[in-house]
Amino acid sequence: MKNFSIIAAADQKLGIGINNRLPWNLKADLKHFSTITIGNKNNAVIMGLNTWKSLPEKFRPLKERLNVVLSKEKLLDLPAEVLNFQSLDEALNALERKNVDNVFIIGGAMLYAAAITHPSCQTIYLTEIEGVFKCDTFFPAIPSEFKKIETGELNEENGIKFRFCVYQK
Repeated sequence: MKNFSIIAAADQKLGIGINNRLPWNLKADLKHFSTITIGNKNNAVIMGLNTWKSLPEKFRPLKERLNVVLSKEKLLDLPAEVLNFQSLDEALNALERKNVDNVFIIGGAMLYAAAITHPSCQTIYLTEIEGVFKCDTFFPAIPSEFKKIETGELNEENGIKFRFCVYQK
């Protein structure tokens, strides 16, 4: 089964969203997300249905990446180039056959919770945002087998301080 990474941004209480939207607007974080997930243009992103729906329509599907939506719902109205599976393992097995370089889990909370304890999850790219925002959706606690191997410099945008960090198993 294909190894994969998680990419997310979370505040100090691991808040990641409110009303199916990001609680902050950080262009640098969105650029970082694109750079990491696009890579050499042979990567895949896996997301839950709510995350798919939260993407502005003009950005769906995310360009230069194979988009995968997980949902128990059948007959989703997705573009033809977007893959749809009912489980993370089903998606990972299919991506093994697609010969993609890297796979990224991009949300939401339920998928992050399932992915972070999955044996094939090797890396977490986490934008750590200083402060606490009003959130109704949270990132799971990072298991102790993950060690922080990279702590980026402190950035500030719109009065919000944040840094790009990498955890690895």
